[in-house]
Amino acid sequence: MSVDNKKHSVTTITQLMESRGSETVTAKIMNDETPDNSGLHTSSKVTESADAGALNKDSKKVSILDKLLANNMLVPGSDIDRRIQDDYRRVKRPLVANACGRNRSMVERGNIILVTSSMPGEGKTYTSVNLALSISQEMDTTVLLVDCDVAKQGVSRVLGLENVCGLVDVLESDDLSIGDVLLKTDIPNFSVVSAGKQHEYVAELLASQRMSDLVNELASRYSDRVVIFDGPPLLATPQTQVLAGLVGQVVFVVEAGKTPQSLVEEALDMIPEEQATGMLLNKNQGLSRNGYSYYGYYGSEKNKSEDST
Repeated sequence: MSVDNKKHSVTTITQLMESRGSETVTAKIMNDETPDNSGLHTSSKVTESADAGALNKDSKKVSILDKLLANNMLVPGSDIDRRIQDDYRRVKRPLVANACGRNRSMVERGNIILVTSSMPGEGKTYTSVNLALSISQEMDTTVLLVDCDVAKQGVSRVLGLENVCGLVDVLESDDLSIGDVLLKTDIPNFSVVSAGKQHEYVAELLASQRMSDLVNELASRYSDRVVIFDGPPLLATPQTQVLAGLVGQVVFVVEAGKTPQSLVEEALDMIPEEQATGMLLNKNQGLSRNGYSYYGYYGSEKNKSEDST
C-alpha cells in the first residue's frame, strides 16, 4: 500500500530507506483484533472493583497474567511465535529511542504514544497491549497503558477491568488524580489505567485543560516511563484527533488488504503535520516478501528519528 499526501508518506521499507533515509523496521503482527512501575502518588480512592480474584484492594495490584494468556498476548507461556516477539522488538526500538533514548530531545512528549487506526477492527488494541508488554521488558523502562477508548474499552475488557475507576473518573472529578486509579500488575514494570465509566461528553473531557495537564504530568514527571494511550479509531470518533494533538508519537495501525486507501489518507490528515507518526500494516498475508508487514517511522524533518535498526 502506498499513501501520499502533503502531510505523510507511507511506502515500502525499501522505498523509505532510499527516499527519506528515515528509520524503518519490519513487523509481523498477529491476525485478530482482541475482543474488542508506577511511581505516581496512589491512595485508596478506587472504590469499584474488578473480578473478585483479580484486584487486590490493599495493594492496588491487579492480576492480569491469566487474562493475557487467555488472549494469547506477549507474555511467557503464550503460544506467540518467537518471530513475532522479535518483530515487536523491532517495532518498539524507534519508539523507545524517541521516548527515553538518544532521540528524546528531538520529539517533544516522546514518551507519550497514541495507538490508533482509521476504523474499528484493524488490530489496534491487540497492538497496544503487545507493544506495551514488549516495552515493559526493557531494562530501564516502565510502561503505563491507558485505555482511552471509552466506548469500546478494549484494553479494559482484555484485562478484566471494565468496572474499575479509570481515566474518565479522573477527568470529571477534582477529587481523583491519575495516581488514584493507576493499578500495578503482576507483569513487571507494567501498570494500567482503565477507561473508567461511560460518559456522554468524552470528547469534551479529552479536550479539557485537565486532560492537557494530565498528559503534561505523565510526560515530564517520570522520564523513564513510556505511556501508551489505546485510542479510538480516528474516523469513528472525534476525541482521537484531540488525543493526537496531545501525544508525542502516533502508531497508526492499518489492516492490510481491507482498509481503503482513501480512508487511510483521510485519517492521516487528522494527525498534526509535525507529529512523529509511524504506520503498522497489520494482518498482512502475501502482500510482501515472506508475508511480513511493514512499519515505517516518519514525520517532519525536525522530529524524524535517526536511530536505525
